Amino acid sequence: MASLAQRMAGAMKADVRTFEEVEKDPAALGQAVAGIVIAGFAALIGNIFRDGLAGGLGNLLATLIGYAVWAGLVVLIGTKVMPEPTTKADFSEAFRVVGFAASPGVFYVIAIIPFLGPLISTCISIWMLVVMVVAVRSVLDYTSTARAFVVCLIGFVVYLILYLMVLLPLLTARAILG
Repeated sequence: MASLAQRMAGAMKADVRTFEEVEKDPAALGQAVAGIVIAGFAALIGNIFRDGLAGGLGNLLATLIGYAVWAGLVVLIGTKVMPEPTTKADFSEAFRVVGFAASPGVFYVIAIIPFLGPLISTCISIWMLVVMVVAVRSVLDYTSTARAFVVCLIGFVVYLILYLMVLLPLLTARAILG
């Protein structure tokens, strides 16, 4: 069994073998959660001056919930809406693989650099998107990267709608109670 660091490094390289290994290893669930938490804390540190501590902790909680929602969307869209003949995946497999797709997020800590932080965050987010597409292709056993990209695109739109349905009322309540 590979270590957390080895698997995160493999995920950062978008190494399909790493994602296949994580998909097949139920014991990797803890490592996947640890990877998400590490990336979340890196983002908290990297954006502390822009978001503040309360905003950073809120983002960390949203990140943990978000990855669970994202894994569910990947399974639902990938296996029910857009399956290929070889597609099979369950929530556990998807969560482990998607969790490791958060690995490039450890570099969000560099976003603490004044003036360059937003650019650095954008570059890391693009990197994470590329890794996510490879992870989705792997966990859904797709032969097409384009199909995995479409699953990610549809999933992102649904995720964004759900996020806004929860976030907007909270932000509005905070502004009113303010």
